[in-house]
Amino acid sequence: MATTLSPALLTVVPMAPLVGAILAGLFGKQIGRAGAHTVTILGVLISFLISAWVLYVVAVDGARFNATIYEWMRVGPLKMEIGFLVDGLTAMMMTVVTFVSLMVHVYTIGYMADDPGYQRFFSYISLFTFSMLMLVMSNNFLQLFFGWEAVGLVSYLLIGFWFTRPTAIFANMKAFIVNRVGDFGFILGIGLIVAFAGTLDYREVFAKGGDLAQLGFPASDWRLITVICICLFIGAMGKSAQFPLHVWLPDSMEGPTPISALIHAATMVTAGIFMVARMSPLFELSETALSVVTVIGATTALFMAFLGIVQNDIKRVVAYSTLSQLGYMTVALGVSAYSAAIFHLVTHAFFKALLFLAAGSVIIAMHHEQDMRRMGGLRRFMPITYWTAVIGSLALAGIPPFAGFFSKDAIIEAVHLSRIPGHGYAHFAVMAGVFITAFYSFRLLFLTFHGAPRWNATLPGDEAKVAHAAADHDESHEAGHEPDDHAHHGVDAAHPPKESPWVVTVPLILLAIPSVYTGWTYIEPLLFGDYFAGSIAVKPDHNVLAELGRDWHGVGAFMLHGLTAAPFWLALGGIVAAWYCYLANPALPARIKAMAGPVYTLLDNKYYADKFNDWFFAGGSRKVGGLLSEVGDRTIIDGFFVNGTAKVVGIASSLMRHIQSGYVYHYAFTMIVGVFALLTWWVGH
Repeated sequence: MATTLSPALLTVVPMAPLVGAILAGLFGKQIGRAGAHTVTILGVLISFLISAWVLYVVAVDGARFNATIYEWMRVGPLKMEIGFLVDGLTAMMMTVVTFVSLMVHVYTIGYMADDPGYQRFFSYISLFTFSMLMLVMSNNFLQLFFGWEAVGLVSYLLIGFWFTRPTAIFANMKAFIVNRVGDFGFILGIGLIVAFAGTLDYREVFAKGGDLAQLGFPASDWRLITVICICLFIGAMGKSAQFPLHVWLPDSMEGPTPISALIHAATMVTAGIFMVARMSPLFELSETALSVVTVIGATTALFMAFLGIVQNDIKRVVAYSTLSQLGYMTVALGVSAYSAAIFHLVTHAFFKALLFLAAGSVIIAMHHEQDMRRMGGLRRFMPITYWTAVIGSLALAGIPPFAGFFSKDAIIEAVHLSRIPGHGYAHFAVMAGVFITAFYSFRLLFLTFHGAPRWNATLPGDEAKVAHAAADHDESHEAGHEPDDHAHHGVDAAHPPKESPWVVTVPLILLAIPSVYTGWTYIEPLLFGDYFAGSIAVKPDHNVLAELGRDWHGVGAFMLHGLTAAPFWLALGGIVAAWYCYLANPALPARIKAMAGPVYTLLDNKYYADKFNDWFFAGGSRKVGGLLSEVGDRTIIDGFFVNGTAKVVGIASSLMRHIQSGYVYHYAFTMIVGVFALLTWWVGH
């Protein structure tokens, strides 16, 4: 007999982090630092324990839940509700989100120990966890949109957490605005669903999918279902940072490292992947939409990987890695391998959170220096951080038996078997991305932990950075803010690097464990079993994983095949190339950079995407705004309506004053003329 899921218990999952966020945010001064991290960690721990139990009963007993918890209002036949849908997909997301969030909460105790906004930060990350849980547990589009917007709002607060930094304020505004572009498409898609399906409930919308597929979009030759799916995917492009709406994510590194891990590993950026997988019954009805998803994902996977090669900021390398891996997940969605996309989402959550937190551990040891050119030789000083980073890098590069190998190889095989238009380009992109991913991930490892220490290296632009930091410090004092504790960078003889405290290293170890085993443990039930039955719908002619499953002979055979396949050798080639360039012959990268000047400039400027946006959108809006201000506001509104009205009144009054003379005979004459005019008009009619 299947276990029954209690709605009260499920409600505790999102509410526990919310209570912690409220207590830390409103009563942070009263409960102090220890109280703030205690209540928020306790709330997330409760959520994780319940989520893990839910995952167990869903996987083992087949438990399911889909019901309304609270009805907010009705607008005619349209019901607006808060409800939960718990199935295999939701249970997996709940567990991953709460586990990674729990690790980030514990890690934050050490990373933010000296920050004056300690309680505020814990309140924000707990609120972020609540928002993400509401998103993944929703059973209707209204609640989905609430969670969708809530994670965007809290990410704005977290990216700009150090609000005395102009770069942080610019980054959080950029993230907010770019996500509004995607969310505009998202809400249009929801609006079309409401208009033509007449409901917000997932189950009812999916049941009407066949009817929606028969309709055409008004005043066009497009099918309605294609327009709906593309609009929904535009929302996913913003949240999951797909080209060209990717530009906000690298700049989000201006926030503290814990939130970089939380945003980039298992929460905000994976919301779009989760949403498309949840909407698989709709996307399967439009091959055009699937083709768009495939091409966008492939472009992101390949071209964002190139950018990871030229980054020197340790966090930005990991950020561009996230962009590329999100592209892999999106490609999997496009070729209808939804289960493979979610599988990679899960494995990526662990090893990417591990890499971000390892980068943060290095930043702590280096006294908030983030440039890898000033690192080197840290493995002797930070053995725990080093070996966990090695595990994360091997998982990211796709080396067996680490987690990333299984999920990435499954995606590559699925793309190879697909017949969705654009799959050929996608297969080239994901294959090339394997080499590049291994290269930049081990470039990070070698520059940071190997070789001679370069802690006091002088780099181009150092003088400008010092002046900029001093200006920021002065502005902070003038504004009455606390000085930025993170302004001091680098180590010296008096402050050598050392291993981080246990509140930092324990989360690293706990994240390293699933980075090793989740691949070979869960590949069979997630990809070739029935774990996602009822959660994900795939048309028979799109079911590449079923075709792949016919050749599935177990984990051992999959690894053996992987050792003889091209992706493994490409990954190994990337690692060897990184070793040669940055350890064996460290002068080579500079020579390559000189020879590939235009290419390097293109990559260093991030394909000029930011400059184009500044020129076209920001500059264009300024020009349009200036034109509207000059013509619309000053000429038409002020000049014609406001000042014109005043002129008309002035002219009328200047005429009227001639007949308001105060003489009786003038008034009598006016009356006679008026009576004569009235009589003339009356007789004429």
